[in-house]
Amino acid sequence: MHPGVPDAREAAERAPFGVPTHPMPRARPKIEPRLVPTADSVVVREIYLSLQGESSHAGRLCTFIRLTGCHLRCTYCDSEFAFTGGERRRIPDLLREVAGLRCSLVELTGGEPLLQPGVYPLMQALLDDGYEVMLETSGAIDIRLVPTGVRKIVDFKSPSSGECDRNDLRILDRMVAHDELKLVLGSREDYEWARTLVTEQHLAERPFETLVSTVFGKLHPRELAEWVIADRLPVRMQLQQHKYIWEPEARGV
Repeated sequence: MHPGVPDAREAAERAPFGVPTHPMPRARPKIEPRLVPTADSVVVREIYLSLQGESSHAGRLCTFIRLTGCHLRCTYCDSEFAFTGGERRRIPDLLREVAGLRCSLVELTGGEPLLQPGVYPLMQALLDDGYEVMLETSGAIDIRLVPTGVRKIVDFKSPSSGECDRNDLRILDRMVAHDELKLVLGSREDYEWARTLVTEQHLAERPFETLVSTVFGKLHPRELAEWVIADRLPVRMQLQQHKYIWEPEARGV
């Protein structure tokens, strides 16, 4: 190794998510997923047992593994605390902690879990141990490397998020029947964007389900319901249940 040049392990510790730590410019090329054969750990912000608050699995008991780091800065983000911090954990140690929580459903969330190469062997290890595994991902990183058995909840970003240009439409062609596309809407403009997406991408003909919900405090669910009914839009409308069960700013489900 040349003097002053870090080896691969040291470099991974300095930039564990595969993206720069300084602010990133908009309209950059899509980030591609990465498999690293030596990856055996992830940086975890928190791990806890709670209830699913979103997706068609809402209300189910679930173990959440929240990974640190995100390259997006959505205006309505409710997990900014996950941008930094956390602890690097080896996969066998995480499996033992998950087993101790005694829940058959496990979700990987963030942040953006797919920024960390170690998430892929972690998901596979959970599947191998017999867990039902879900992945909450932003729709800004291709899902082609995600293990087949993982249920992917893809959260495409609406215009009011400020990150709509990051959506990777290739993902729609990779989603299967047990996956779900989630559209969180905060305005009439967001709804019209969603309606166009549903129509132009023929989402009603895809094998997965499309879910719509509202940004808490920005758009009343009744308004969204009226629009969906008026347009006979082929989507499933949902409430973000955790916003109504706990305080809106509370960390949890």
